[in-house]
Amino acid sequence: MNMRPLIRFVTLSSVILCSTAVIADSLGWKLQENNNRLIEAQRQGGDHTAVAPVKVTYLGHMAFLITSPKGLKVVIDPWRNDPSGAWGLWFPQAFPPVVADVVLSTHAHFDHDAISRTHGVTVHERLTGELIIGDVKITGLADKHVCSAKGWYEWSESAAEFGQNFCPPENFLHMDNFIQVIETGGLKIVHWGDNRPQPAEHVKAALADVDVLILPVDDSAHLLDAEDIADAIDRYAPSVVIPSHYRMPGLSSVLTTLATAEKWVAAQPDVTKLDGPEIMLERETR
Repeated sequence: MNMRPLIRFVTLSSVILCSTAVIADSLGWKLQENNNRLIEAQRQGGDHTAVAPVKVTYLGHMAFLITSPKGLKVVIDPWRNDPSGAWGLWFPQAFPPVVADVVLSTHAHFDHDAISRTHGVTVHERLTGELIIGDVKITGLADKHVCSAKGWYEWSESAAEFGQNFCPPENFLHMDNFIQVIETGGLKIVHWGDNRPQPAEHVKAALADVDVLILPVDDSAHLLDAEDIADAIDRYAPSVVIPSHYRMPGLSSVLTTLATAEKWVAAQPDVTKLDGPEIMLERETR
């Protein structure tokens, strides 16, 4: 089994939008969905290493829906606007009420933590350690958020205004990041979140044999610059790289201060552009 001869950069166009007010509180008590599928997954079990197609759906910004071969649905990093109002209107519309068996959030920033907007059956904010259900294995790797801006927008300068140290080891919780590793269908999918470019050594070791790497990429270098991205690709040697966390007209506002990822994508040697938000991925077998 090998999926590694080719680095392919995949850009997914998000077309899933819903217009409702921003809500910060849990809505679990209102949901009509139930845990029947999770009960069945527990009863039947599953093998996350068994090779089969996996569907990856882009929900905009850095939000993804991963559907396992047996139909379990995992949402990572749903977004919302900042409830404090301090950071402006990043998203003209609200995150869609996607139904998911598992909802994950990599860190406590508003553009990654709208877990209440999903119709999530089981919710894990900042998961650390392992969760295995059916044919899905999820590993949360505790590390740190990028703490110093590299691009033109010096967001890290706000640390002094907030009376905080954004950088470890004395950072507040919102500057911690938890990389999420989803293993299903024989694939190892890594969702980077807003992690620093050089994680702790034990985290780097846990990221060996990555098949699909989801990275924050935008031409303003809001989080990672081109050198950081190239280094991560060289280090982990994924078969597929999916850029995210960039400005997408129709979904994100210019007030995000982000740029598109067009220049970075144009500079890559092998790019597949999709018209829609979904892609089916499967490990090659020999």
